[in-house]
Amino acid sequence: MVRIDFNRLRFLVIDDNAHMRRILRTLLHGFGTREVYEAEDGAAGLEAFTHYSPDIVITDWAMPIFDGLELTQMIRQPGANNNPHVPIIMLTGHSEKKRVVAARDAGITEFLAKPISAKALYQRVLNVVANPRPFIRTRSYFGPDRRRNANPNYAGPERRKGGKADIIKQQPLLEKAGVAGQGR
Repeated sequence: MVRIDFNRLRFLVIDDNAHMRRILRTLLHGFGTREVYEAEDGAAGLEAFTHYSPDIVITDWAMPIFDGLELTQMIRQPGANNNPHVPIIMLTGHSEKKRVVAARDAGITEFLAKPISAKALYQRVLNVVANPRPFIRTRSYFGPDRRRNANPNYAGPERRKGGKADIIKQQPLLEKAGVAGQGR
């Protein structure tokens, strides 16, 4: 089992609900995080992202000015900021399949449905730190590889939308997170 040393990670929490931001900050502090920055809408979130350079972004979907989906698309534009590869965890009370697919296609890294639990949040953070997916660049997409599993038995044609994909390896957060323990 991998244990993350949270005090080395910076988080940015973007949610228009002050109560939800407080819950997330409390959970992250409970995990051991020291640096948690907050923003109340997409515009303030983008400004905070540029200013604080967080290691992980946790954003709500529905927010004023521009929503979490639009924020994700702005962060994922190569050349638009200093870290288009940052892991983004999307929070939402709307977990219908079409929304999960839209969030995935916008470039989110993980999806977390409200109401959240400490265990579910920890698992999403653990996933982005310990099991990062490579980034993919096609003509129409830039973001984490949307394929979580490789099927070695599939022998058909390439089904990836947007043509040929360039695979971009990521600097793993695992090194920065200073793993507290591994194996069993």
